Amino acid sequence: MILIADSGSTKTEWCLADQGAAVRRLLTAGTNPYFQTPEEISREIRESLRPALEGMPVEAICFYGAGCASPEKNRIVEEALASYFPVPINVYSDLVGAARSLCGDRPGIACILGTGSNSCVYDGQRITDQVSPLGFILGDEGSGATLGKMLVGDCLKRQLPEPLAREFMERYGLTPALLLERVYKRPFPNRYLASFSPFLREHLAEPAIHRLVYDSFRSFFVRNILVYKEYGRYPAHFVGSVAFHFQEVLREAAASVGVELGLIRQAPMEGLVEYHFKVGNQEA
Repeated sequence: MILIADSGSTKTEWCLADQGAAVRRLLTAGTNPYFQTPEEISREIRESLRPALEGMPVEAICFYGAGCASPEKNRIVEEALASYFPVPINVYSDLVGAARSLCGDRPGIACILGTGSNSCVYDGQRITDQVSPLGFILGDEGSGATLGKMLVGDCLKRQLPEPLAREFMERYGLTPALLLERVYKRPFPNRYLASFSPFLREHLAEPAIHRLVYDSFRSFFVRNILVYKEYGRYPAHFVGSVAFHFQEVLREAAASVGVELGLIRQAPMEGLVEYHFKVGNQEA
C-alpha cells in the first residue's frame, strides 16, 4: 500500500491507498520545510502520523508539499519520514501534486488557490514552465493569505463600509494593535490571514467584498496565467479551498481575461490516488 500526502501550510492530508482505493485517511498539521525546523517536522510525524498508522503495511510514500521545491528542502521531509517509515520515499512540490491530480497524464495548466497560490504549465509528465508565486508578501495573488491581507488592510484604512468593518473586528475579537501583532510578530501570518476567508465568503454579496475578491483573482490570472504562451491552448485547472469556495467569482475573473477554466477541486487527494493507480508505479 502507498501512503500519499498532500501538505499545505495549514494542514496535511494523508491517504493510505491500495489498488486505487483509500484504505485510511487522516489529517495532521501542515508541513513546510521553509518555515519549520527538521525537529518540528519530525515531532509531528512521531506524535500524530506514526501512531495513527500503527500496524498498517505502508510500502512506499509519496509526499507532495508546500515548500518542497528544492533538493535541500525535500531532503528534510524525506529524512523525517524515513526515521519512522523505512520504505521508499519520494518528496515532490505541492505544484507537482496539483498537476498530477488535475491533469493526470494530459497537458494543461495547473493552479493552486488555497492558503497560498501557484501555477504551472504541465505537459502530462512534468512541469515545463512556472511563474514564481513569491509568497503572500510579494505575490500569492488570489490566495487565502492575500485575500485576508487585503481585507485587513481595507478594514484598517477605512475602505470598507463602517458597519462591515465593525462586524469583522467584533467577530474575531480584534483591535488594530492585535492585528498588527499577529501579522508582524507571531509565526505563520499567512495561516492567520487565510483564516479570514470564511468572512469573505459569507459577505460576497457586499460590493466592497466582491470587488476585493474579484480584483485579487483577476490579478492572479494577469500575473500568473496570461504570461504563459500556452494559456490559450489549454484550460486552467484549479485545486484548493479558495478556488472551490469562491469559484463563482473565479469564473467571472477568468472570463474577463479570456481564460478557459477546467476542473475545480477542493483538494487534490482523489486525483492523486487515481494518478498513482493509473501509472501503476508507487514510486512515480
